[in-house]
Amino acid sequence: MPGTGGQSDATESVRPDSNDAPSRRGRARPRRKVSVIGVLGELLLTGGVVVLLFVGWQLWIGDQISAARNIAEAQALAEQWQETPPPSSPAPSSPSPSSTATADPVAPPAPTEPVISTEPRDGEVFGIMYVPRFGNDFAVRMGGGVSRTRTLDTIGIGHYPGTQMPGEVGNFAVAAHRTGFGGAPFYLMDELRVGDPIVVETADGWYTYIFRTLEYVRPTAVDVLSAVPQDTLTGVGGRYLTMTSCSPRHTIAERIIAYSVFDSFRPRAEGPPAGLPATAGA
Repeated sequence: MPGTGGQSDATESVRPDSNDAPSRRGRARPRRKVSVIGVLGELLLTGGVVVLLFVGWQLWIGDQISAARNIAEAQALAEQWQETPPPSSPAPSSPSPSSTATADPVAPPAPTEPVISTEPRDGEVFGIMYVPRFGNDFAVRMGGGVSRTRTLDTIGIGHYPGTQMPGEVGNFAVAAHRTGFGGAPFYLMDELRVGDPIVVETADGWYTYIFRTLEYVRPTAVDVLSAVPQDTLTGVGGRYLTMTSCSPRHTIAERIIAYSVFDSFRPRAEGPPAGLPATAGA
């Protein structure tokens, strides 16, 4: 309604008519309804993210932590052996003339390097393996048995009971993971090349084997643990190292096998072979 002096009522000029404009309540956004299916979907999505993070931890971060722990523990063991070397074996006495006369002239000479005559107990540490092909700092302890809880997951590399020990005639057979546990010591086993050295350190010294060939077999192929594991090696009387693990990585469908032949022994007094990390003989 016009006011005095022909001016409009200011209050009415800026207030919308209640019939033409929506009310404040009418403009409010409707509240979202929560459904059981929606909540379940969000929980499943969150659970999936947690599982992926855990798998990533196991496959990468966990392996890195375990590998670093393996190196530290191997170094501590090598230092212990260096500080307290094993007692020297007594020198053989000179044979008497009578014994010399009756000696077999074609008898094979005694081995020039000591061997571990007693098989280690399950979970008992007896050695350290160095593989330069796996990295300049690769050093992993070796224990008796191939159980996951006592050896493979905790020590790193396990020795198959009933097979030979380092330096012995026959097959020195070991196993380790390629992923997920124990630092995955054999993760790069398929990258070994002919002629690569593989060194096993014990309290007595260093046994060097030379890699020869790879083979892929079914999990039931136990003949890889036999005294002569493969026809392409040197045959009866040879000294071999057989390394076994799962293949492909992250699966247990097959086994990857690495065969090596014995090359030399270096006693502790002479120091480690050339090319090993500083861990060796620290």
